[in-house]
Amino acid sequence: MENVHGGVQIRREPAQLIRADVADAHWEVDVELVRKDDVVDFRGPAVQGARGDRFVYLTWGEVRPDGVFEMFRRAKLMLDRIEPALIAAAAAAGHLKAVVDLTGDDGGPRCARVDPPAIEWSVPRP
Repeated sequence: MENVHGGVQIRREPAQLIRADVADAHWEVDVELVRKDDVVDFRGPAVQGARGDRFVYLTWGEVRPDGVFEMFRRAKLMLDRIEPALIAAAAAAGHLKAVVDLTGDDGGPRCARVDPPAIEWSVPRP
């Protein structure tokens, strides 16, 4: 493959595509926190999965000469695995940051569920 890009999956479509060979990639995703019966839930166009099992997909694909994105891998950033104290701090700050090692163990784009140490969640300082 020669024109590999990564992006965030919004509903069923890729968005914010960035070439996979760049040194640094950055995506911004709007996620709303919803509390119901003292349980935190996540909502937004990029949020996937059932309640209690929410995640955001990073999707990898080749952009063909006709401009069509042909997905071949996805990585799941699991929102329900973020520490509750970090979620509370992020809600107060209005931001949450995930730093993801985008290269998988096979040398290709990271795929499947992304767990530490391949992902690090934090609240950025103003």
